Amino acid sequence: MFTYTVSVVTGNQVFAGTLNYIYLTLVGKERSSDRTLLDKSWFERLERGKVVSIDIHVEETLGEILLVKLEKEKFLINDDWYCRSISVTAPTGDCFEFPCYRWIADQKELVLLEGRGRLPQDEKLSILKEHRHQELENRQKQYRWKEWKPGFPMSIDANRCSELPLDIQFDTAKSVDFCLNFLEGIGNLGLNKLESVFQSWKNFADFEKVFIIIKNTVSEHLIQKWNEDIVFGYQFLNGCNPVMIKKCTKLPDKFVVTQEMVKNSLDRGTTLQEELQAGNIYIADYEILEDVTPNDTDPSTQQYLAAPFCLFYKSRKNEFIPIAIQVPTTPGQKNTVFLPTDNQYDWLLAKMWVKSCDFNIHQLVTHLLRTHLISEVFTIAMFRQLSAVHPVYKLLIPHVRFTIAINTAARETLINDTGVFNKANSTGGIGIKQVIHRAMKTLTFKSLCFPEAMKSRDVHNQEDLPNYYYRDDGMMVWDAVKSFVSDVVKIYYSSDETVQKDEEIQAFAQDVCSSGMKNCLRNEFPNVLRSREQLVEYLTVVIFTASAQHAAVNFGQLFLGMYPDKYFTDEPAMEAIENFRKKLVEVTKIIRKRNETLELPYWYLCPDRIPNSVAI
Repeated sequence: MFTYTVSVVTGNQVFAGTLNYIYLTLVGKERSSDRTLLDKSWFERLERGKVVSIDIHVEETLGEILLVKLEKEKFLINDDWYCRSISVTAPTGDCFEFPCYRWIADQKELVLLEGRGRLPQDEKLSILKEHRHQELENRQKQYRWKEWKPGFPMSIDANRCSELPLDIQFDTAKSVDFCLNFLEGIGNLGLNKLESVFQSWKNFADFEKVFIIIKNTVSEHLIQKWNEDIVFGYQFLNGCNPVMIKKCTKLPDKFVVTQEMVKNSLDRGTTLQEELQAGNIYIADYEILEDVTPNDTDPSTQQYLAAPFCLFYKSRKNEFIPIAIQVPTTPGQKNTVFLPTDNQYDWLLAKMWVKSCDFNIHQLVTHLLRTHLISEVFTIAMFRQLSAVHPVYKLLIPHVRFTIAINTAARETLINDTGVFNKANSTGGIGIKQVIHRAMKTLTFKSLCFPEAMKSRDVHNQEDLPNYYYRDDGMMVWDAVKSFVSDVVKIYYSSDETVQKDEEIQAFAQDVCSSGMKNCLRNEFPNVLRSREQLVEYLTVVIFTASAQHAAVNFGQLFLGMYPDKYFTDEPAMEAIENFRKKLVEVTKIIRKRNETLELPYWYLCPDRIPNSVAI
């Protein structure tokens, strides 16, 4: 008689436990065990957060344990069960790990392959190949592509969160957290009183009432100094939309600013042309908003849009300040250039026009399109094409947690035709579609690579543009993520040829390109990955976009590098994770030390404040 000790861990989520009967079968290389009921007694059931251990006795050894089969049968009521993981200790003392992190619903069965990360070409046994193939076939039926709006990236085929596969729905705690955050945000912004406030603004004191409830270092600093030019410039470097500025060496033809207009703002005693050539002039261009239809969903409320230019100057003191704003830029209308030397309220209103346009671009392009929607494409393709034992699945899964759920909730309540965004923002209504369509025309894979994005705007040099903490911190985090990804890729891919022969990873890239991003006009997303170097860059983009980039333009919760779910069981991969954490600690120390010297610290890309995934 031989004994196998099986330990089953139930998740800590609310309602993770079950009263149903759960049966387990061990499938070994030589033979299988009998179907065994997990519960020993009524008092040792599969309760939330509990570990249940049982001994399975067999007449002959099973050989290497290849997979575990779980089956659930109804008892009184049919309740779902969340299995966190299973470990099996053989009579020889060998331990086999089976990460699960899945719900078993209804009266269904779940087959788990032994948890070592491995590529599809590494599977030699037909039973493992068959189960791996069946797993992906089932997932492709669950995770279907759908075009939510024409011209948008493809999304999940679900109209509401309740229609999503159970494994990617918000758990109860997260659902409550989402609702509370939404209500808190509404309260903080005074949105519950906006209608009356909008109708009664008579001075800036009234305006400040909207934000009186918000209490944090940044908001308190901005409330005191929001109208200062230095603060205005700082927001373009390190605010919530730090991706608009680019070095300007030649003024756009439509921008009618002249040397005479800005000479009082140039403190080096040089001309505008000389400053352009010296690399001290930067520009934020909102041409993407030109001729976009302003929100007309409420006939009683007129809303407006413009497509301004804003010119910035890096002064001799390295201050980043606005020196000219042109609004509007519509052909046929007189172009007016506003200057710091104008009447203070004319200049202030011009800056407010720019920030209003910047807000709309931030919400729709920087935040929605380039983090949320892009991350959802990567997530759907991952579920459709990568087996749970694929090392890239294990690498990516913490960084896609709740992404599909939060996007589905947004489509259901926020950016739908009757949602808050549609009512409250200038780009609501048809404007949303127009802006996304235009942004999709210029969206490329390389623009998601952080170093390339910095170079494309010519803002990558720290000496040319100091105090750009979004760039500085972003590069440190990018390098840490890339180093981690490289370590993991080297563990499982011995050569470029190994990458090319990985059918699942090739199908993943192909699904992103041909399905998820099929509405991207230029569609420069790779549909084939030919080398380890290319794979590292690709996966770094996926992780960085979902974590650091989203954190920089939103805010954090679950932190980068902290993986409470143990998907990797291989020692080399676990060492790579530990090294990643150590590098992030070093980056955190550097940022904290620098922030001690700053009047307004920049925390958005500090690793201990970066969420793992787009989950809010």
